[in-house]
Amino acid sequence: MQPDTACDNADGPLPSSLDGWALFIDIDGTLIDLATTPESIVVPPDLPDQLMKLSRKVGGALALVTGRSIAAVDTMFAPHHFTVAGLHGAEIRRENADILRHGLNAEALDRPRLVLQDFARHWPGMVIEDKGLGLSVHYRQAPEAATAAAHAVDRLVKDLGYGWKRQDGKMVVEIGPAGTSKGVAVAHFMETAPYAGRKFLVIGDDLTDETMFHYAREAGGRSIRVGDPPFESIAEFKLESASDVRSWIARATSEN
Repeated sequence: MQPDTACDNADGPLPSSLDGWALFIDIDGTLIDLATTPESIVVPPDLPDQLMKLSRKVGGALALVTGRSIAAVDTMFAPHHFTVAGLHGAEIRRENADILRHGLNAEALDRPRLVLQDFARHWPGMVIEDKGLGLSVHYRQAPEAATAAAHAVDRLVKDLGYGWKRQDGKMVVEIGPAGTSKGVAVAHFMETAPYAGRKFLVIGDDLTDETMFHYAREAGGRSIRVGDPPFESIAEFKLESASDVRSWIARATSEN
């Protein structure tokens, strides 16, 4: 791992000119500040328009790569519809195009959903998030439940069998489709226009973003982690907070 580099370094991670760049950016903890529950996040009112300006400055080569569903992203950044890899890559949509979804049947999660909802009743503050093709157990308000939540998800993934996996993140453990990741999603985008042939930058803050960082390292991209995660990251550079990312976007989109 290369040393962390301060965001105001002239040779630091954030490109001063966006010509020839493709951008892949996580949302929670990277573009917006984390909150106690997924529903309580606050999207700065100027951010949706700034992201659209950013997309235009890079010729449409911007994608939001997130654990949220594409429907949730559309609600957050309305009225805009960005290119998105949702559910850690289980959903992909080009700007204003149809959504491509993983082939697994979401009905397989009917029983795990009921089991987890019952499980959460024993842990005040725990939140079960239904993502359609995934289920997330958020224990930010019940940190003592971390081990129990992981064990519960492990049992359900084992029962579900082939095609499903456990995914860990910041104060969350999830059930989702196997064979998908943010890194795989970025690799998919980089094979087609307008991304192919460009330099590329990936920005994230969580364990789920490490697959993007791995891909960037292998494919010659640039990677930035946001904040200080409780694990060793392979990202090349570091920014202190989501506000640093937003400040860079504001500067980049204010220039002619």
